[in-house]
Amino acid sequence: MSAQEQFNRSSSEIYKKISKHVPEIEWKVHAPLIEKINKLKKDKNAVILAHNYQTPEIYHGVSDIAADSLALAVEAAKTSADIIVLCGVHFMAETAKLMSPDKKVLIPDMDAGCSLAASLTGEDVRLLKKQYPGVPVVSYVNTSADVKAETDVCCTSANAVKVVESLNTDKVIFLPDQHLANYVAKQTKVKIISWKGSCIVHEQFSPKEIQDIRKANPGIKVIGHPECPSDVLDACDFAGSTGGMIDYVKKNQPKKVMLVTECSMSDNVQADNPNVEFIKPCNLCPYMKKITLQKILDCLENEKNEIFIEKKMAKAARQSVQRMTEIGR
Repeated sequence: MSAQEQFNRSSSEIYKKISKHVPEIEWKVHAPLIEKINKLKKDKNAVILAHNYQTPEIYHGVSDIAADSLALAVEAAKTSADIIVLCGVHFMAETAKLMSPDKKVLIPDMDAGCSLAASLTGEDVRLLKKQYPGVPVVSYVNTSADVKAETDVCCTSANAVKVVESLNTDKVIFLPDQHLANYVAKQTKVKIISWKGSCIVHEQFSPKEIQDIRKANPGIKVIGHPECPSDVLDACDFAGSTGGMIDYVKKNQPKKVMLVTECSMSDNVQADNPNVEFIKPCNLCPYMKKITLQKILDCLENEKNEIFIEKKMAKAARQSVQRMTEIGR
């Protein structure tokens, strides 16, 4: 079988999986780009990482590893690739660089930022540490490298409670997501000193929206992300990280489900769970949507938008991430 025949077969299988989410007219544009990207990454010994919020043609078409932000960085570090292309937002690319300092890490669009990560700087953390001397700092992995460098240990939404309690202290500074901080505070006796950061996607949901969807869809399971406000999580059947949400659907196979998170994740999870009907209130992340197949191709072809982190900052930031991985999920 020729290389072209192999691609045609592979392309057909990919499109069959995501055809409900990508119109055929769009696929005719996507398919040649997917072919070029997949060939180029082999030629350059590159690995493509895609966050769960990427569009289906990226998530299912070109990614080698698709997961949440921390899992992407951890798994990429295990590969023998020379180049990592991070299809996600800037702090994720920085985390990948921290975990793989000897690899070239690229991001398709340098302007793919994050409202949550942008709400806090390293200087803010230093001021907080002066205000609360001796109190350990726990930072969500959704932060920049300069924040991680001022942090004692990072956490994910999956292990936030475990990380906080591992410090054996009566209080912690927990940054920067105020809603994740509230979620953690309800599950631990440790006093949480929080920050007013938030995600622009998860703040758009409301309890009334969930109530209306339940009325229109009896028996539906509603699964929320801890970055949502507490009253939204109270209206959900289950709350968990993106990985936890995916696992819930895979294990429970509900007839109908609503994922209270970024819209593209529902498309990607539905492609892997065709027997589950997804009700989708479509809140898109404008930063995640800056990543496109054309930008991925351009980035890999020209090896542009490389991530660099100053050595001293990288060393301190890497320690906070490594402490988190040692604690586990």
